[in-house]
Amino acid sequence: MIMLRTTTPSAEKTVRDIRRATRKYCSSKEKIRIVPGGLHGENSIAELCRREGIDADGSYRCSKEFLKAGKKRLAGDTV
Repeated sequence: MIMLRTTTPSAEKTVRDIRRATRKYCSSKEKIRIVPGGLHGENSIAELCRREGIDADGSYRCSKEFLKAGKKRLAGDTV
């Protein structure tokens, strides 16, 4: 017997949609401004994230991408 799902969205989908709608996206310029502040250690990562309105995971992810791009650039990759 085949059971059909109802067309109402599930609670999980609703939560995902809310998180997606409230997520803050940073431009490259904002990342270039924010990441070095976290790397210098002038302020804690938690304080930096609160001030900028981003989550700590996003901050670490951005800093990782930032350092990776810097290594590529130093290696001569200009793409």
